[in-house]
Amino acid sequence: MALGKFITFEGGEGTGKSTQLKRLSERLRKSGIDVVTTREPGGTPGAEIIRRTILSGRVARLGPFAEALLMNAARDDHLNEVIRPALVSGSWVLCDRFADSTRAYQGTLGGVDSALLKALEKSVVGDDMPDLTLILDLDPEIGLTRARAATAAEAGEGASDRFEKEDIEQHRKLRQAFLDIARDEPDRCVLIDANRTVDEVAASIWEVVTDRLDVAADETNDSTADR
Repeated sequence: MALGKFITFEGGEGTGKSTQLKRLSERLRKSGIDVVTTREPGGTPGAEIIRRTILSGRVARLGPFAEALLMNAARDDHLNEVIRPALVSGSWVLCDRFADSTRAYQGTLGGVDSALLKALEKSVVGDDMPDLTLILDLDPEIGLTRARAATAAEAGEGASDRFEKEDIEQHRKLRQAFLDIARDEPDRCVLIDANRTVDEVAASIWEVVTDRLDVAADETNDSTADR
């Protein structure tokens, strides 16, 4: 039985998931909690290879079902090698994207049958769904501008990944997919308004974590806790 807590960060492109995951991990560590941070697709050497292949667009010609299969293959390795061992040891796991992204990207955007995705999810994830999923919500136009700027800073001007190249209507559909997940699974998912400052978003996330999970709230303002 898992002893740690499993928190995932979800949302469209450029919503600030990676930044907020880092902020939360730092604050949890200050509270004395051992934290493992990871991402999907990725998190293990094999899964990182799959990540590069998918984001490069080389798998796109095979269709969204092939992408879904690869995502789940990467997730299976990730769960077995990183997530489950960390949880059993008592660590908290914070993951940038998980199964909800497969539902949204390959399901809603790609058109893969939801029953098929649920069957894959049940087989791969089983009872190890997150204790808490934070869905960061942002206007897709703002998010794409942020995402493309971040990719350009990391990989060079003009660079973009497979999903950043989708048109704006696709990103609006993606946003709605995450809103629907938050609506349908309120016991697990919390919607976070990401159209605010980094400190304001981090404060909202900390409030949710202390309210929903077994961690004591502190009196330290989060804008200074991570400096």
